[in-house]
Amino acid sequence: MTEVLVNGVKPAVRDDAENNRYVIEADGDQLGLIDYRMRDGNIALIHTEVDKAKSVPGLARLLVTEALGDARARGLGVLPYCPYVRRTIDKNRDEFLDLVPEGRRAEFKLD
Repeated sequence: MTEVLVNGVKPAVRDDAENNRYVIEADGDQLGLIDYRMRDGNIALIHTEVDKAKSVPGLARLLVTEALGDARARGLGVLPYCPYVRRTIDKNRDEFLDLVPEGRRAEFKLD
């Protein structure tokens, strides 16, 4: 993936656990978010959005892949309720499909 820059700055993704969301920021400016809920050792990724006025190509994908990487690092299963997250997993099955619990993949049409 090509490096994503916003005004010459690489955006950073962080877990805003207090508000149950991942946020992507550059120079202190919030560019997007993923709302989530924790459920029984899984993270349900509910909704992804980026600010269209501030978005650049690859920004949403960076946000989602960083969130998925964080879920992996924390040993969490991923429940991709958000259609964009689900498409990202589907298009990158070798990298991310294992994060979706096997018994739940049919629910998300990832079987």
